Amino acid sequence: MGAPQWKNIYELSSDQINKLGEAEDKMESMEINEAESILLGLLDKDKNCIPVLNILGHLHGRYLSDFETSIEYYDKVLQLEPDNSWARDERRRYRRYVTYD
Repeated sequence: MGAPQWKNIYELSSDQINKLGEAEDKMESMEINEAESILLGLLDKDKNCIPVLNILGHLHGRYLSDFETSIEYYDKVLQLEPDNSWARDERRRYRRYVTYD
């Protein structure tokens, strides 16, 4: 039985996929600055790349406890893709930690 197959619905290039994987590996090994640098580089090339925005939201929420920035990334995802359940659930999670005046 081979590796699970998934559909590249965002039409990411091989380079984007490899860099996303590299960024996630860096996050897991707590090389957060390097991971963020990779992700921001990808975002510079495509401001509306939903996978990059989602992972940046995850990085800021889980690894940096920067909940406001995390929410901003998830808000951007939901502007582009209103039915994105991952972004909606994660945004809801981090909103619990933020007080709004």
